Amino acid sequence: MSAESIQSSAAHGRQGRRSVPVARGGPLLVGYLLATVFVVGTLCAWQENVRPKLYVTLADKEYLRFQGNESTNDFFKLVLRDPNSNNLLVGARNIVYNLSIYDLAETTRLSWYSSDDDIKMCIVKGKDEDLCQNYIRVLAIPAQGSLLSCGTNAFRPLCRTYSINGNNYTVETEKPGQAMCPYDPTHNSTAVFVDNELYSGTVADFSGLDPIIYREHLQTEQYDSLSLNAPNFVGSFTQGDFVYFFFRETAVEFINCGKAIFSRVARVCKWDKGGPNRLKNRWTSYLKSRLNCSMPGDFPFYFDEIQSTSNLVEGRYGHANSKLIYGVFSTAPNAIAGSAICAFSLQEISDTFEGNFKEQSGLNSNWLPVNPLNVPDPRPGSCHNDSRTLPDLTLNFKKTHSLMDETVPAFFGSPILTRVSTMYRFTAIAVDPQIKTPGGKTYDVIFVGTDHGKILKTVNAESADSNKKVTSVVIEEIDALQTNEPIRTLEIVRTTQYDTPKDGSYDDGKLIIVTDTTVLAIKLHRCSSEKITSCSECVALQDPYCAWDKIVGKCRSHGAPRWSEENVFYQSVATGDHAACPSGKMAKDANVVERQGYRDLEYDPQRPFRDQPADKIQFNSENYNDKGPQITPDLINAQYTVETLVMAVLAGAIFALLVGFITGYFCGRRCHKDEDDNLPYPDTEYEYFEQRQNVNRIQAEPKLLPQVEEVTYAEPVLLPQPSSQNKMQHSPKNTLRKPMGHHHGVNSETLFQFQPDNYNNARDNYRGRDNFGTLRSHQGDNYRRGDGFSTTRSVKKVYL
Repeated sequence: MSAESIQSSAAHGRQGRRSVPVARGGPLLVGYLLATVFVVGTLCAWQENVRPKLYVTLADKEYLRFQGNESTNDFFKLVLRDPNSNNLLVGARNIVYNLSIYDLAETTRLSWYSSDDDIKMCIVKGKDEDLCQNYIRVLAIPAQGSLLSCGTNAFRPLCRTYSINGNNYTVETEKPGQAMCPYDPTHNSTAVFVDNELYSGTVADFSGLDPIIYREHLQTEQYDSLSLNAPNFVGSFTQGDFVYFFFRETAVEFINCGKAIFSRVARVCKWDKGGPNRLKNRWTSYLKSRLNCSMPGDFPFYFDEIQSTSNLVEGRYGHANSKLIYGVFSTAPNAIAGSAICAFSLQEISDTFEGNFKEQSGLNSNWLPVNPLNVPDPRPGSCHNDSRTLPDLTLNFKKTHSLMDETVPAFFGSPILTRVSTMYRFTAIAVDPQIKTPGGKTYDVIFVGTDHGKILKTVNAESADSNKKVTSVVIEEIDALQTNEPIRTLEIVRTTQYDTPKDGSYDDGKLIIVTDTTVLAIKLHRCSSEKITSCSECVALQDPYCAWDKIVGKCRSHGAPRWSEENVFYQSVATGDHAACPSGKMAKDANVVERQGYRDLEYDPQRPFRDQPADKIQFNSENYNDKGPQITPDLINAQYTVETLVMAVLAGAIFALLVGFITGYFCGRRCHKDEDDNLPYPDTEYEYFEQRQNVNRIQAEPKLLPQVEEVTYAEPVLLPQPSSQNKMQHSPKNTLRKPMGHHHGVNSETLFQFQPDNYNNARDNYRGRDNFGTLRSHQGDNYRRGDGFSTTRSVKKVYL
């Protein structure tokens, strides 16, 4: 530690001891208090975690289950509805299963195993044997009686086209699946079959470092972070002249400020034929834009990582028709655990691609919008009759300007549903569009899967009346899995239209749930449950599928006879109340204690609503024993409002702050000692090592005076130049010191000869310096030896 820092510390220490002692925990508590106020204030601005109306734990008879290979992991992920039959095609490990929609029974299967040579080569390359199998990741039906299938094939992708004859599959063609199918079964990829062409978003190499958006003979730029920067593809669809891809990637425009993940939507033109010459196999229409799913405000909170998308849905929202794509987003894995559902309008997506481009003029420059006057004509990224005739100016501009400046805003102005929870995140989504309720209003019913095996069923209660407002309603939280597996895919399937009149014995749709090991099917609603016994209970669900039939006197599902007549069926998705229901109606926000545990905790299937007796409302099915539900202490939690939480936290923080100050004050008084007891005498000189070991023992003075540090050391001094008469004196040996006594002759030899006493008379001529240029000590005479030679020099260093 330097003398300056010691002096400063000593000065501050003296000032601190002479003032009132400060509580040592005070600054920490102040920081804690400010952070608490900030966090709580932020939470108050957030959408509150909406509790479900129903907690559903299904009995075994209430769902259908298909489990393929029970000894190994099938990595189920892909589900394709066969339009030519009521069957589902499910891609798995070495097999494509053909399942019946009605009962998930296996009707037939297509087996496709990797060759032994491919498996051995895969293992030699360092991959696990379980991964060195053929996992089906692309399925498409080009025409009736034909099937296109692509598999990882032990990290050597292959694609085959099969002809289907009854339950028999015959290979027609086979070709490499590079750039069409991922190498790794766990890799995120997407594909869509459009106009007899397969468009894919995946990786094109064994290491997974070459991302690509591909159609035969066309691809994005290779190893170009401006085009694709370590993307994870989650979905794709086609509309009009374009094919759209959704993915998350490392944001190249944010790289100067650190690493961040942004969600993107990209598009390519279906009529793109590539560019001229060297660009003949490159997209000329590829553009991408950022998706903005965030909590609005002066400082928006972003859910940056898209996890899944729905199919494109078209409906009426407010007073206008729109085409929407729904997606689930989450925060980064090491950030505050949060998830959200956002919807985006296809029109607003198209508008961003017609807006300004974004560029970085220099390596250390910010990314800024491009001046529209600098955009070449024809405009890059548009569809053209023949892209091979585009000028080089347009093609070169597009190559370095694939990113758009404007972001795609959330359709309703904010997320439809948010969840701040360390227990689960959203992973998959499916939407049942435009469910019509009595009176003619339509709502999109949204099903969301989580990484803990739960399914949330939700709806935006404002969507029928406005496209600018959000009122989140969580109708159900469904627990259908025996284990807490992440849900990979959700799909809604029906055998006929939902609004076809039926008598109750008809299958009106199922939700297909896909995990790594299991495929399940459950009902879309529980309207006809015998546990719902009153009009108020039925209406308070705010479920577009359900309404109270006043004639029959029971809760019924959509599609029932006379469903659209408001004077027969009572329903109010917007409010959860209906004037025709009895006054003892259930509150629309009738929620119960939010469940804190998961499958390992017994769950209460008879949760009462707030203003109903516990023995009257039982929504769950027969999944409990005759002794009644088992409730653990984890499930019995008090409910607190945000205001109560804020007051409790603030009161606790203020109390802790006061205790810290009082404790610090008394500790300081008790531990106070006289400062003079620990200070050395002002004129005491210390050896070097003693000073290093006692850096804090600095002389205390009434005022801040210059501190003097004296260092004593031996200093050799050269003799003045000898006369030239005796050449022997020029010998190096002559510099040796003569021994004491009789060795004073000229031939005496010494190693060094020190300055004689009369040398001090000439020191003024050297301006106070010796032959070494060293400042002489002000006490030089006091440090001379008795033999007349100076052996040490004392240098005083002054620090102000």
